[in-house]
Amino acid sequence: MNKKINVDRFFLNKWDSSRIFRIFLLLYDVVVIYFSSILAMMARFNASISGIPDVYYDAIKGMAIYNILFTIIVIYLCRLYNSIWRFASLKEIFYIAVATLISTVANFMVYFGFSIPIFRSYFPLYFLILFSFLFIGRFSYRFVRTIYRKNFFNGPKKNIMVVGAGDAGNLVIRELEISNQLESQVVCAVDDDKRKHGTYIQGIKVCGGREKIVELAKRYNVDEIIIAMPSVQKKEIKDIVNHCQETDCKVKILPGMYQLVSGEVEISKLRNIQIEDLLGRDPIKANSKEIGVYVAEKTILVTGAGGSIGSELSRQIAANYPRQLVLLDIYENSLYDIERELEKNFPNLNLVTLVGSVRNRSRLSYIFEEYKPDLIFHAAAHKHVPLMEDSPNEAIKNNVFGTMELCRAADKYGAEKLVLISTDKAVNPTNVMGASKRICEMLIQYYNEKSNTNYVAVRFGNVLGSNGSVIPYFKKQIAEGGPVTVTHPDIIRYFMTIPEAVSLVLKAGASADGGEIFVLDMGEPVKILDLAKNMIKLSGHEVGTDIEIVFTGLRPGEKLYEELLMDEEGLERTENELIHIGKPIQFDKKHFEAGLRKLYRIAYGEKDGIRKAIKEIVPTYRGKI
Repeated sequence: MNKKINVDRFFLNKWDSSRIFRIFLLLYDVVVIYFSSILAMMARFNASISGIPDVYYDAIKGMAIYNILFTIIVIYLCRLYNSIWRFASLKEIFYIAVATLISTVANFMVYFGFSIPIFRSYFPLYFLILFSFLFIGRFSYRFVRTIYRKNFFNGPKKNIMVVGAGDAGNLVIRELEISNQLESQVVCAVDDDKRKHGTYIQGIKVCGGREKIVELAKRYNVDEIIIAMPSVQKKEIKDIVNHCQETDCKVKILPGMYQLVSGEVEISKLRNIQIEDLLGRDPIKANSKEIGVYVAEKTILVTGAGGSIGSELSRQIAANYPRQLVLLDIYENSLYDIERELEKNFPNLNLVTLVGSVRNRSRLSYIFEEYKPDLIFHAAAHKHVPLMEDSPNEAIKNNVFGTMELCRAADKYGAEKLVLISTDKAVNPTNVMGASKRICEMLIQYYNEKSNTNYVAVRFGNVLGSNGSVIPYFKKQIAEGGPVTVTHPDIIRYFMTIPEAVSLVLKAGASADGGEIFVLDMGEPVKILDLAKNMIKLSGHEVGTDIEIVFTGLRPGEKLYEELLMDEEGLERTENELIHIGKPIQFDKKHFEAGLRKLYRIAYGEKDGIRKAIKEIVPTYRGKI
């Protein structure tokens, strides 16, 4: 039994369907080349072989073998045995015409060059007949398939609406018509261009703009909507998806322009709508060349390297040829994972992986003495708001004094720059975690004024898919059948993707002069309730029927909305219109130093009063005292 399976697999590998089809085409061409000559003569002499003069018939028979060999070679050189005929287009028709014309011209030159008797009308007749046979042989697959789909396929059919009647929509419709998924049929198309309304694309009517999506979905009993608009801005995609979600249809999207350019618009390339599509803005990308020049041939230290931001920082830095990349994290499991990944993807990378805490002065001193980092990206921090409300002393120890130890080491050992990963929760903080990060921003400003090292902070909102993010939490709840828990119906948050966050961090490191707080214009904030509803719908469920949403109340230290700037901070533009610089807020340095000493005694003495001490340093702190 096993031997038979192995033999079958060998046979299938050697003689797959494409090879069989090519052999069929070759044999077919041999026959039609010969009979094209015969039929050309029959067309001249009353469609009768017996009516063909012997002198012409003998000439054709004598030339047959040479004509067949030559024409087969021409067909091969025109790539007519290598094309994927279910994707055949005008280009393949052109190649068929070229091959037929070359064969005809060659016949003409041989017959007249060697004075072989033939009548003049033979050549145009031969051209037309041979072209017709080659065309039919190669395009019959699509014709037969279309007839079968429309008249003989009795299985259940899935009705599809295509949004976008441009080049991408045309390719998607064509792919659906010729794909192996016979159960799928496009029933209508939608496009905002009013000039296209009422017209047809691949035989499918363009029935209106996006405002017609809900109406058309009902009229045509649509099961699935495909968005084929790869060049449209994210804001437009978000609005289109909102229309689609008013229906019960599944929604898929063509990922990007490269499929359109390469012609690889296959059903397998389509993907489900993702939360990133609903942010309503295009992703921000830093200038990779600028970043490459900045990090190349430098020793770079990333703290918290096993976390969501730290690991992405490590990936993007590793891709830009640093002299050495040093990863530091207290949690060895995630650190091990990113180490294995970087070793696999960047085998020539000079990588050092270290376990340790930024709170440990001796450990930092050893690392800086041994590796002498030029650039430090500080992503290590306790970030979970409710947990830090329950353990405020630990938040201060790790976030504040871990950052202080790192700033001291950078100054002492002459690092070029230190980039702090901050958060929008540092603005008018209502929780200990946010307040601790605000103190970290003040430390950046404090050390920047007294050190030759440049210190800079980068402030952004919630990161999609990060550890502790609401997105994976909602996904887990949906997978378990619900309910999905939302703290408050009016709570809103800014969101960005992890690559966006890292692009901003690297941009800050490349362009900072020291002391700045870089702020990203993150577009419109997202209502968490809407996010939960969208995720439920995108998972194929119905809100309230399949999965409930339950409100649990705001957690300790949580506020309804986050801010990116404090009232005192102004904004300065950068060359990237979506990235701004917040002007540093001046504060009394001696008061700050005294506050830090008091905070240290309380935190490490495990005493009460930590929140009151925070309030003395951060006047904008609004949490409980």
